[in-house]
Amino acid sequence: MNIAHLEDWAGRSETRTDQVTPAPLAALSATLDRDDPLPQPGDPLSPAWHWLFFLPIPRQSELGPDGHAARGGFLPPVELPRRMWAGSRIAFHHPLRVGETITRTSWITSVKYKQGRTGPLVFVVVRHEIANAAGLAIVDEHDIVYRDHPQPGRMPPEPPAAPTNAAWERTIQPDGVLLFRYSALTFNGHRIHYDRRYATEVEGYPGLVVHGPLLATLLLDLLRRNLPQAQVARFEFRAVSPLFDTAPFSVCGAPESGSSVRLWAQNMSGGLAMDATAIIA
Repeated sequence: MNIAHLEDWAGRSETRTDQVTPAPLAALSATLDRDDPLPQPGDPLSPAWHWLFFLPIPRQSELGPDGHAARGGFLPPVELPRRMWAGSRIAFHHPLRVGETITRTSWITSVKYKQGRTGPLVFVVVRHEIANAAGLAIVDEHDIVYRDHPQPGRMPPEPPAAPTNAAWERTIQPDGVLLFRYSALTFNGHRIHYDRRYATEVEGYPGLVVHGPLLATLLLDLLRRNLPQAQVARFEFRAVSPLFDTAPFSVCGAPESGSSVRLWAQNMSGGLAMDATAIIA
């Protein structure tokens, strides 16, 4: 792997424009099993629902074998086969609203190589700045990690234990329909989320993989269900261990001191899958 060549991608940027349309918002609300009214012009977006916009739209001939766009466009051409959304740090300055034209400027801020316990890792950090007519609305730093397939017969490490002080908890039963709907909403062709044969036989997972941003969205939705008037000023999350459609999982939360809320997802054995913090106004 030519790390110096990959590091050359740091500093690259792109700018895209989109419109906040109501249809994907209504569809995500239904996917989250919410009973929201239909979005109207001027309605604010819920936190992190900006992920429904600025979707990558590569042509079919431009896709790689995993369903992602082939490597080497805006993102560096990392040769490692597994690509995962490892976390984000998001600052919400003011809401985006239905009907607005919005602009996103993205930069690759760093490309770093690390030798992990399971093999080589490449971390790519992308900073997105989203603006509307009122100015900068959202800053979203997005962590992507690339890794190799696991060695045959090697068991993944046990995740750390999740917190036990949940004030709120909701059990989610993932299935192929939920994962397909979220993939469709985000135009995510990654086959680990809907192609069971590929996920299990090629990438070696025990089932379909629950999307990291879907988990993060479910955590923010839990906060919204329990503190519906709260305004999220900042949200950050870190993926800890994968979840699959083979078993239910829980999204949990507990208010902490001041304006901080701890949020997390856990598997049915109490293992931590995602750790997050929201700062509310």
